[in-house]
Amino acid sequence: MKTNIVIWWMLAVFFFVCFAGYAVWNIVDHGGVEWIGTVGFLFAAFMTGLIGFFVTALHRGQKGVELPEDRLDVGIDDADPEVGEFAPWSWWPIVLAAAPAVGVLGLATAHFLLPLAAALLVIGLVGWVYEYYRGNFAR
Repeated sequence: MKTNIVIWWMLAVFFFVCFAGYAVWNIVDHGGVEWIGTVGFLFAAFMTGLIGFFVTALHRGQKGVELPEDRLDVGIDDADPEVGEFAPWSWWPIVLAAAPAVGVLGLATAHFLLPLAAALLVIGLVGWVYEYYRGNFAR
């Protein structure tokens, strides 16, 4: 965790230095500030600083406990959490992936596809949630 904290704060400082250098360079070279790149670098510095602050606060909240990734004497399975039970035979994730694909296609080309995408999303969510309640895998 300490390595992550250092990396995020180094990125925040890097983007802030890039922001300052970019702003000064444009003022010297063009006589004014180029706002898009300058604000982009500033926001990148703020966002990485925000993540650095969050990771630092999280580390303090855990009272400085080292993660398994930070220790040299751990096994490969020590950081492997239980992630739940998933059905490898399920087709519902494909339906759920098709729903935003149809939605984005509808936004890009034909707006009449948006209700179809919403219906596909609802059908996919209901099917995925209730797949263990019907059929061969009912409990």
